[in-house]
Amino acid sequence: MKTITTDLTPEQAVQRLIAAIDETGLRLVAHINGQANAAKLGKVVPADQILEVFRPDFAIRVWAACKPAGHDIPLRIHVYEDGQQTKVACRMPTTAFEPFGSPELDAIGQELDALFERVLAAIPEA
Repeated sequence: MKTITTDLTPEQAVQRLIAAIDETGLRLVAHINGQANAAKLGKVVPADQILEVFRPDFAIRVWAACKPAGHDIPLRIHVYEDGQQTKVACRMPTTAFEPFGSPELDAIGQELDALFERVLAAIPEA
């Protein structure tokens, strides 16, 4: 798990990540806003948001390389508050795909790692 601690607020981090996802040509598949969902129940919780990220052409390649790996896509970036800090965590694609033991899938993971590194580079470390 790659984890970055940043001085950005969670909302600033999410906005930078969304912009970087777009800039790399990846797609934001879903944005799960945990604190907004909790607020609908009248609860206040620390920031907790998940960005699900992928791209259809990569999905097709993953399915062809190893159909069971489809369970692990889209990949996720987790933005959350930990005390007074904002953290951004991501299981990198090669790590997510490693258990499947597919050389073709490993190569796809390496391509995606480079894109996810570019996305994560949008977050300055504290």
